[in-house]
Amino acid sequence: MSWTIDVDDLPDLARGAALLGTGGGGDPLIGMLLVKTAIEEHGPVTVLDPSEVPDDALVIPTAQMGAPTVVLERLPAGPEPLGALRRLEAHLGRTATATMPIECGGINSMIPLLVGATGSLPVVDADGMGRAFPELQMETFSVYGVPGSPLAISDENGHGVVIDTGHDNRQMEWLARGVTIRLGGVAYIAEYAMTGSQVRATAVPRTLSLALSVGHAIRRAREEHRDPVEGLAEAFGQTIYTHLRELFDGKVVDVERRTVDGFAKGRAVVQGADGSELEIAFQNENLVARRDGRLVAVVPDLICVLDAETAEPITTERLRYGQRVRVIGVSTPDLMRTPEALAVFGPSCFGLDDAFVPVEQLHERTPVGAR
Repeated sequence: MSWTIDVDDLPDLARGAALLGTGGGGDPLIGMLLVKTAIEEHGPVTVLDPSEVPDDALVIPTAQMGAPTVVLERLPAGPEPLGALRRLEAHLGRTATATMPIECGGINSMIPLLVGATGSLPVVDADGMGRAFPELQMETFSVYGVPGSPLAISDENGHGVVIDTGHDNRQMEWLARGVTIRLGGVAYIAEYAMTGSQVRATAVPRTLSLALSVGHAIRRAREEHRDPVEGLAEAFGQTIYTHLRELFDGKVVDVERRTVDGFAKGRAVVQGADGSELEIAFQNENLVARRDGRLVAVVPDLICVLDAETAEPITTERLRYGQRVRVIGVSTPDLMRTPEALAVFGPSCFGLDDAFVPVEQLHERTPVGAR
Protein backbone atom coordinates (compact mmCIF):
# COMPACT_ATOMS: atom_id res chain seq x y z
CA MET A 1 0.00 0.00 0.00
CA SER A 2 1.21 3.50 -0.81
CA TRP A 3 1.58 6.03 2.00
CA THR A 4 2.70 9.63 2.41
CA ILE A 5 5.56 11.35 4.19
CA ASP A 6 4.77 14.70 5.75
CA VAL A 7 6.80 17.15 7.80
CA ASP A 8 5.90 15.44 11.10
CA ASP A 9 7.49 12.17 9.91
CA LEU A 10 10.86 13.68 9.10
CA PRO A 11 12.63 13.64 12.51
CA ASP A 12 11.97 9.92 13.00
CA LEU A 13 12.83 9.17 9.37
CA ALA A 14 16.11 11.10 9.51
CA ARG A 15 17.09 9.43 12.78
CA GLY A 16 16.37 5.95 11.45
CA ALA A 17 18.06 6.61 8.12
CA ALA A 18 21.18 7.87 9.88
CA LEU A 19 21.33 4.66 11.90
CA LEU A 20 20.86 2.46 8.82
CA GLY A 21 23.56 4.49 7.09
CA THR A 22 26.05 2.94 9.55
CA GLY A 23 27.99 6.18 9.92
CA GLY A 24 27.68 7.34 6.31
CA GLY A 25 25.14 8.52 3.79
CA GLY A 26 25.51 12.19 4.65
CA ASP A 27 24.34 14.50 7.40
CA PRO A 28 20.75 13.68 8.50
CA LEU A 29 19.91 17.20 9.71
CA ILE A 30 20.79 18.79 6.36
CA GLY A 31 18.62 16.30 4.49
CA MET A 32 15.71 16.72 6.87
CA LEU A 33 15.72 20.51 6.56
CA LEU A 34 15.84 20.34 2.75
CA VAL A 35 12.87 17.98 2.59
CA LYS A 36 10.93 19.94 5.22
CA THR A 37 11.22 23.10 3.13
CA ALA A 38 10.21 21.24 -0.04
CA ILE A 39 7.17 19.58 1.55
CA GLU A 40 6.01 22.86 3.07
CA GLU A 41 6.13 24.39 -0.41
CA HIS A 42 4.91 21.49 -2.56
CA GLY A 43 3.03 19.13 -0.22
CA PRO A 44 3.57 15.58 1.12
CA VAL A 45 5.49 12.93 -0.81
CA THR A 46 3.79 9.70 -1.92
CA VAL A 47 5.75 6.52 -1.16
CA LEU A 48 5.05 3.43 -3.26
CA ASP A 49 5.51 -0.13 -2.07
CA PRO A 50 7.67 -2.03 -4.60
CA SER A 51 4.72 -4.32 -5.32
CA GLU A 52 2.73 -1.33 -6.61
CA VAL A 53 5.23 -0.19 -9.24
CA PRO A 54 4.14 -1.22 -12.77
CA ASP A 55 6.45 -3.69 -14.52
CA ASP A 56 7.28 -1.24 -17.32
CA ALA A 57 7.65 1.86 -15.11
CA LEU A 58 10.86 3.89 -15.37
CA VAL A 59 12.36 4.30 -11.89
CA ILE A 60 15.41 6.60 -11.64
CA PRO A 61 17.23 6.54 -8.27
CA THR A 62 18.76 9.83 -7.09
CA ALA A 63 21.45 10.64 -4.53
CA GLN A 64 24.22 12.89 -3.32
CA MET A 65 27.79 11.79 -4.07
CA GLY A 66 31.01 12.82 -2.35
CA ALA A 67 32.78 12.97 0.98
CA PRO A 68 30.39 13.66 3.91
CA THR A 69 32.96 16.01 5.44
CA VAL A 70 32.76 18.24 2.35
CA VAL A 71 28.95 18.39 2.51
CA LEU A 72 29.18 20.16 5.87
CA GLU A 73 31.05 22.98 4.11
CA ARG A 74 29.04 23.04 0.85
CA LEU A 75 25.38 22.86 1.80
CA PRO A 76 22.99 22.08 -1.07
CA ALA A 77 20.38 24.66 -2.06
CA GLY A 78 17.73 22.09 -2.98
CA PRO A 79 17.24 21.89 -6.77
CA GLU A 80 20.51 20.07 -7.56
CA PRO A 81 19.33 16.40 -7.47
CA LEU A 82 16.22 17.12 -9.54
CA GLY A 83 18.57 18.71 -12.08
CA ALA A 84 20.49 15.42 -12.32
CA LEU A 85 17.27 13.46 -12.84
CA ARG A 86 16.08 15.87 -15.56
CA ARG A 87 19.46 15.58 -17.28
CA LEU A 88 19.17 11.78 -17.35
CA GLU A 89 15.55 11.92 -18.54
CA ALA A 90 16.65 14.12 -21.45
CA HIS A 91 19.45 11.68 -22.32
CA LEU A 92 17.10 8.68 -22.21
CA GLY A 93 14.24 10.45 -23.99
CA ARG A 94 11.82 9.22 -21.30
CA THR A 95 10.12 10.66 -18.24
CA ALA A 96 10.60 8.97 -14.87
CA THR A 97 7.61 7.29 -13.27
CA ALA A 98 9.23 7.44 -9.81
CA THR A 99 12.52 7.95 -8.03
CA MET A 100 14.13 5.83 -5.29
CA PRO A 101 17.09 5.93 -2.87
CA ILE A 102 20.30 4.22 -3.89
CA GLU A 103 21.17 3.69 -0.22
CA CYS A 104 20.02 4.18 3.35
CA GLY A 105 21.72 7.11 4.99
CA GLY A 106 21.09 10.43 6.66
CA ILE A 107 20.94 12.58 3.53
CA ASN A 108 20.69 9.89 0.86
CA SER A 109 17.39 8.60 2.18
CA MET A 110 16.21 12.21 1.98
CA ILE A 111 17.46 13.22 -1.48
CA PRO A 112 14.78 11.18 -3.33
CA LEU A 113 12.11 12.73 -1.10
CA LEU A 114 13.44 16.16 -2.08
CA VAL A 115 13.22 15.12 -5.74
CA GLY A 116 9.75 13.70 -5.16
CA ALA A 117 8.47 16.89 -3.57
CA THR A 118 10.05 19.33 -6.03
CA GLY A 119 9.44 17.17 -9.10
CA SER A 120 5.96 15.82 -8.20
CA LEU A 121 7.21 12.23 -8.32
CA PRO A 122 6.42 9.29 -6.04
CA VAL A 123 9.29 7.58 -4.24
CA VAL A 124 9.69 3.79 -4.15
CA ASP A 125 10.06 2.27 -0.67
CA ALA A 126 13.32 0.41 -1.39
CA ASP A 127 16.99 1.04 -2.08
CA GLY A 128 20.09 -0.60 -3.53
CA MET A 129 22.33 -1.03 -0.50
CA GLY A 130 20.19 -1.75 2.56
CA ARG A 131 22.64 0.53 4.40
CA ALA A 132 25.24 2.97 2.97
CA PHE A 133 28.36 2.06 0.99
CA PRO A 134 31.01 4.45 -0.33
CA GLU A 135 31.10 3.37 -4.00
CA LEU A 136 28.44 3.34 -6.72
CA GLN A 137 29.00 -0.22 -7.93
CA MET A 138 28.31 -1.46 -4.39
CA GLU A 139 24.59 -1.83 -5.07
CA THR A 140 22.27 -4.80 -5.00
CA PHE A 141 21.09 -3.36 -8.33
CA SER A 142 24.59 -3.99 -9.70
CA VAL A 143 24.96 -7.38 -8.01
CA TYR A 144 21.81 -8.68 -9.68
CA GLY A 145 22.35 -7.31 -13.15
CA VAL A 146 21.15 -3.70 -13.53
CA PRO A 147 23.65 -1.38 -15.28
CA GLY A 148 24.32 1.82 -13.38
CA SER A 149 24.91 3.93 -16.45
CA PRO A 150 24.03 6.12 -18.15
CA LEU A 151 24.54 8.24 -15.04
CA ALA A 152 23.84 11.97 -14.90
CA ILE A 153 25.79 14.16 -12.49
CA SER A 154 25.11 17.82 -11.63
CA ASP A 155 26.21 20.50 -9.19
CA GLU A 156 24.64 23.62 -7.70
CA ASN A 157 25.85 25.74 -10.61
CA GLY A 158 24.08 23.69 -13.27
CA HIS A 159 27.30 22.05 -14.45
CA GLY A 160 26.99 18.40 -15.29
CA VAL A 161 27.78 15.47 -17.54
CA VAL A 162 26.31 12.13 -18.55
CA ILE A 163 28.57 9.12 -18.08
CA ASP A 164 27.92 5.91 -20.03
CA THR A 165 30.08 2.86 -19.39
CA GLY A 166 27.63 0.15 -20.43
CA HIS A 167 27.56 -2.60 -17.80
CA ASP A 168 30.91 -1.63 -16.25
CA ASN A 169 29.64 -0.17 -12.99
CA ARG A 170 33.11 -0.02 -11.44
CA GLN A 171 34.33 2.18 -14.28
CA MET A 172 31.20 4.31 -13.86
CA GLU A 173 32.13 4.85 -10.20
CA TRP A 174 35.71 5.79 -11.10
CA LEU A 175 34.66 8.37 -13.66
CA ALA A 176 31.84 9.80 -11.53
CA ARG A 177 34.19 10.08 -8.54
CA GLY A 178 36.66 12.05 -10.65
CA VAL A 179 33.94 14.42 -11.86
CA THR A 180 32.67 14.87 -8.28
CA ILE A 181 36.16 15.78 -7.07
CA ARG A 182 36.46 18.36 -9.83
CA LEU A 183 33.07 19.79 -8.97
CA GLY A 184 34.38 20.53 -5.49
CA GLY A 185 33.99 17.20 -3.69
CA VAL A 186 30.21 16.88 -3.70
CA ALA A 187 27.67 16.45 -6.52
CA TYR A 188 24.21 15.03 -7.25
CA ILE A 189 23.50 11.97 -9.35
CA ALA A 190 20.75 10.03 -11.12
CA GLU A 191 21.69 6.46 -12.06
CA TYR A 192 20.57 2.81 -12.27
CA ALA A 193 17.47 3.66 -14.31
CA MET A 194 15.34 0.50 -14.23
CA THR A 195 11.89 -0.97 -14.67
CA GLY A 196 9.43 -1.80 -11.91
CA SER A 197 10.11 -5.51 -12.38
CA GLN A 198 13.85 -4.86 -11.94
CA VAL A 199 13.12 -2.96 -8.72
CA ARG A 200 11.36 -6.00 -7.28
CA ALA A 201 14.13 -8.35 -8.42
CA THR A 202 17.14 -6.35 -7.21
CA ALA A 203 16.25 -3.79 -4.50
CA VAL A 204 16.28 -4.15 -0.73
CA PRO A 205 12.57 -3.66 -0.01
CA ARG A 206 10.81 -1.24 2.34
CA THR A 207 13.85 0.51 3.78
CA LEU A 208 12.13 3.90 4.02
CA SER A 209 9.45 2.22 6.14
CA LEU A 210 12.22 0.59 8.15
CA ALA A 211 14.02 3.89 8.73
CA LEU A 212 10.78 5.46 9.94
CA SER A 213 10.08 2.59 12.35
CA VAL A 214 13.66 2.54 13.65
CA GLY A 215 13.62 6.28 14.31
CA HIS A 216 10.24 5.95 16.00
CA ALA A 217 11.52 3.08 18.19
CA ILE A 218 14.37 5.23 19.52
CA ARG A 219 12.07 8.18 20.26
CA ARG A 220 9.37 6.06 21.88
CA ALA A 221 11.86 4.24 24.13
CA ARG A 222 13.24 7.57 25.31
CA GLU A 223 9.76 8.92 26.00
CA GLU A 224 8.91 5.77 27.99
CA HIS A 225 12.26 5.87 29.83
CA ARG A 226 13.26 2.48 28.43
CA ASP A 227 16.62 1.42 27.02
CA PRO A 228 16.57 2.65 23.39
CA VAL A 229 18.82 -0.21 22.27
CA GLU A 230 16.28 -2.70 23.56
CA GLY A 231 13.62 -0.80 21.61
CA LEU A 232 15.79 -1.04 18.51
CA ALA A 233 16.27 -4.77 18.98
CA GLU A 234 12.49 -5.21 19.09
CA ALA A 235 12.02 -3.09 15.95
CA PHE A 236 14.68 -4.90 13.92
CA GLY A 237 13.48 -8.31 15.09
CA GLN A 238 10.27 -7.83 13.10
CA THR A 239 12.10 -7.10 9.83
CA ILE A 240 14.44 -8.81 7.35
CA TYR A 241 17.36 -7.40 9.37
CA THR A 242 16.40 -9.61 12.34
CA HIS A 243 19.46 -9.53 14.63
CA LEU A 244 20.89 -6.72 16.76
CA ARG A 245 23.89 -7.13 19.05
CA GLU A 246 25.41 -4.55 21.38
CA LEU A 247 29.14 -4.55 20.66
CA PHE A 248 30.59 -2.02 23.10
CA ASP A 249 30.08 1.08 25.18
CA GLY A 250 32.59 3.65 26.32
CA LYS A 251 34.22 6.97 25.47
CA VAL A 252 35.70 8.01 22.13
CA VAL A 253 39.40 8.51 22.87
CA ASP A 254 40.84 8.89 19.37
CA VAL A 255 39.58 9.84 15.90
CA GLU A 256 41.70 9.95 12.74
CA ARG A 257 39.88 11.29 9.69
CA ARG A 258 41.04 12.59 6.31
CA THR A 259 39.48 13.24 2.92
CA VAL A 260 41.23 11.08 0.30
CA ASP A 261 40.16 10.50 -3.33
CA GLY A 262 36.68 11.82 -2.59
CA PHE A 263 36.14 9.70 0.53
CA ALA A 264 36.27 10.38 4.27
CA LYS A 265 38.64 7.68 5.55
CA GLY A 266 39.87 6.98 9.05
CA ARG A 267 39.44 5.18 12.35
CA ALA A 268 37.93 5.76 15.76
CA VAL A 269 38.86 4.20 19.07
CA VAL A 270 36.35 3.76 21.90
CA GLN A 271 37.64 2.88 25.37
CA GLY A 272 35.55 0.98 27.90
CA ALA A 273 35.46 1.46 31.66
CA ASP A 274 37.53 -1.72 32.06
CA GLY A 275 40.29 -0.42 29.76
CA SER A 276 39.30 -2.53 26.76
CA GLU A 277 39.17 -0.80 23.37
CA LEU A 278 37.01 -1.03 20.30
CA GLU A 279 38.58 0.19 17.05
CA ILE A 280 36.33 1.06 14.11
CA ALA A 281 37.73 1.63 10.61
CA PHE A 282 35.61 3.62 8.16
CA GLN A 283 35.47 4.80 4.56
CA ASN A 284 32.52 7.20 4.68
CA GLU A 285 30.76 4.29 6.46
CA ASN A 286 31.87 2.05 9.34
CA LEU A 287 33.45 -1.05 7.82
CA VAL A 288 34.94 -3.19 10.58
CA ALA A 289 35.02 -3.22 14.38
CA ARG A 290 37.59 -5.04 16.51
CA ARG A 291 37.55 -5.30 20.28
CA ASP A 292 41.10 -5.64 21.60
CA GLY A 293 42.08 -6.98 18.18
CA ARG A 294 39.21 -9.50 17.94
CA LEU A 295 36.68 -9.13 15.12
CA VAL A 296 33.22 -8.23 16.43
CA ALA A 297 31.49 -7.02 13.23
CA VAL A 298 32.38 -6.51 9.58
CA VAL A 299 30.84 -5.16 6.39
CA PRO A 300 28.21 -5.69 4.97
CA ASP A 301 26.63 -6.01 8.45
CA LEU A 302 25.82 -2.66 10.03
CA ILE A 303 28.10 -1.08 12.64
CA CYS A 304 26.32 1.88 14.22
CA VAL A 305 27.65 4.36 16.79
CA LEU A 306 24.97 5.84 19.06
CA ASP A 307 25.04 8.55 21.69
CA ALA A 308 25.13 6.71 25.02
CA GLU A 309 22.27 8.69 26.56
CA THR A 310 19.92 9.43 23.67
CA ALA A 311 20.79 6.69 21.15
CA GLU A 312 20.99 9.34 18.43
CA PRO A 313 23.15 7.93 15.60
CA ILE A 314 26.54 9.59 15.16
CA THR A 315 27.89 9.81 11.61
CA THR A 316 31.60 9.39 10.93
CA GLU A 317 32.11 13.08 10.17
CA ARG A 318 30.64 14.00 13.58
CA LEU A 319 32.67 11.60 15.73
CA ARG A 320 34.60 13.58 18.36
CA TYR A 321 36.97 12.92 21.24
CA GLY A 322 35.12 12.56 24.54
CA GLN A 323 31.76 11.41 23.22
CA ARG A 324 30.09 8.70 25.31
CA VAL A 325 28.78 6.11 22.91
CA ARG A 326 27.21 2.68 22.50
CA VAL A 327 28.10 0.65 19.43
CA ILE A 328 25.70 -1.88 17.95
CA GLY A 329 25.89 -4.40 15.12
CA VAL A 330 22.86 -5.28 12.96
CA SER A 331 22.54 -8.17 10.53
CA THR A 332 21.88 -7.41 6.86
CA PRO A 333 19.21 -9.17 4.76
CA ASP A 334 19.99 -12.45 3.03
CA LEU A 335 20.26 -10.91 -0.46
CA MET A 336 23.21 -8.86 0.84
CA ARG A 337 25.06 -11.96 2.09
CA THR A 338 25.14 -14.10 -1.03
CA PRO A 339 28.52 -14.92 -2.62
CA GLU A 340 27.59 -12.60 -5.49
CA ALA A 341 26.88 -9.73 -3.07
CA LEU A 342 30.02 -10.30 -0.98
CA ALA A 343 32.08 -10.18 -4.19
CA VAL A 344 30.84 -6.60 -4.68
CA PHE A 345 30.69 -5.18 -1.15
CA GLY A 346 32.17 -7.77 1.20
CA PRO A 347 35.31 -7.20 3.34
CA SER A 348 37.81 -7.91 0.56
CA CYS A 349 36.32 -5.10 -1.55
CA PHE A 350 37.64 -2.62 1.05
CA GLY A 351 41.08 -4.18 1.34
CA LEU A 352 40.22 -5.98 4.58
CA ASP A 353 41.77 -9.37 5.34
CA ASP A 354 38.79 -10.50 7.43
CA ALA A 355 36.37 -13.07 6.07
CA PHE A 356 32.72 -12.15 6.43
CA VAL A 357 31.17 -13.68 9.54
CA PRO A 358 27.56 -12.73 10.39
CA VAL A 359 27.29 -10.56 13.46
CA GLU A 360 24.83 -12.97 15.08
CA GLN A 361 27.43 -15.75 14.83
CA LEU A 362 30.17 -13.59 16.32
CA HIS A 363 27.85 -12.81 19.27
CA GLU A 364 25.56 -15.80 19.54
CA ARG A 365 25.17 -15.49 23.31
CA THR A 366 25.54 -11.74 23.79
CA PRO A 367 22.20 -10.24 24.92
CA VAL A 368 21.33 -6.62 24.28
CA GLY A 369 22.37 -4.52 27.25
CA ALA A 370 25.37 -6.72 28.15
CA ARG A 371 28.32 -4.35 28.41
